[in-house]
Amino acid sequence: MIFLELGRQPLANGFLTKSQFSEEIFYDLKMNFDEETKLVSLVEQPSKEILFNENYPYHSSCSATMRKHFKDIANEINKFNPKLILEIGSNDGVFIRHFDPKQIIAVEPCGNFASFTRDLGYQTYNEFWTNDIAQKIVENHGKVDVVYAANCMCHIMDIEATFKSISEVLSPDGVFIFEDPSLQEVLETITYDQFYDEHAHLFSIIALKKLLERNELKIFKIEKTSVHGGSNRIYAGHSHDIQESVDYFIWKELETGLQDIETYYKFTQQVQKSKNDLISLLEKSKDKCVIGYGATSKSTIIYNYCNIDSNLVKYVIDTTPDKQNKYTPGTHIPILSPEIGWNDSVDMAFLGAWNYLDEILSKEINFRSRGGKFITHKNGIFII
Repeated sequence: MIFLELGRQPLANGFLTKSQFSEEIFYDLKMNFDEETKLVSLVEQPSKEILFNENYPYHSSCSATMRKHFKDIANEINKFNPKLILEIGSNDGVFIRHFDPKQIIAVEPCGNFASFTRDLGYQTYNEFWTNDIAQKIVENHGKVDVVYAANCMCHIMDIEATFKSISEVLSPDGVFIFEDPSLQEVLETITYDQFYDEHAHLFSIIALKKLLERNELKIFKIEKTSVHGGSNRIYAGHSHDIQESVDYFIWKELETGLQDIETYYKFTQQVQKSKNDLISLLEKSKDKCVIGYGATSKSTIIYNYCNIDSNLVKYVIDTTPDKQNKYTPGTHIPILSPEIGWNDSVDMAFLGAWNYLDEILSKEINFRSRGGKFITHKNGIFII
């Protein structure tokens, strides 16, 4: 059942030059709730070859928050004493660099990142995760003790086939650890920008439990993390004792109503109000210098859904060199480096990177001390 429509959207990470405006790809962003599995998914996802390619711009290691996050989980995984670890979706190697190259292998579809980690000495399969690559890994390396995936499972449309192949590649006592944005967190904070082309699904524990058990994997532990705006870290395997955290998280989701379509209809009404409130705030701030802070996939959704262009947000700053001197997808707002755009003329900054709020606030003390304000749509519209 379709419950949310965010309109005609460009590729969320499709930052582009002027010469590419006429070639831009768009799709209709609609979200569906499956009554049987309780899974929330995109109705239409652009081709994975278009989304994840040799020019993919998001570097996990660019953020101090993410570098610490992956160092911490690497230390946690070492407690399982794994002989062989597999990471699916290794990005620029921010996680695998904490392990000996003989201890870990990676699967990464984006050619730029696969080449980078290979140059670091790590065996990286430059492929999309499929049953074929799972079989190849078992043939070449044997069964795997830990399979780890961060913000990756939610990208894969055929999630049941993915869970089946992971079940087959995992050793009998192995652990499958994956973390993805929490659907409950999205609904509670009205962060509708978590719905975008790369996120084929936003998972509830209710849906994951059913889908994993169909493929001979059981969730035995759940942790909540703060990354990506609030994520769930799922521990699953074939033969582990189930911990109390599993029942607790499922109870919380049932209390929220994640099994009920009416909950999603109510969320849609909140999204529409959030849109109207944000547009109203930006319209009233036209006499100020308002910019965007962070050229993110999430901000792409907001700018296009709310029809925000350079008349309301003058330009966007971003620290990623590959995004600088380009334009935001769809609305074509200029993207500048902080060295150029982050100056005393800025009065207000819309947080495209709101999921790094704590890191940003600690970094931008001078901006706030001189009266600068941040705008975030999280939990409704707030000025910080």
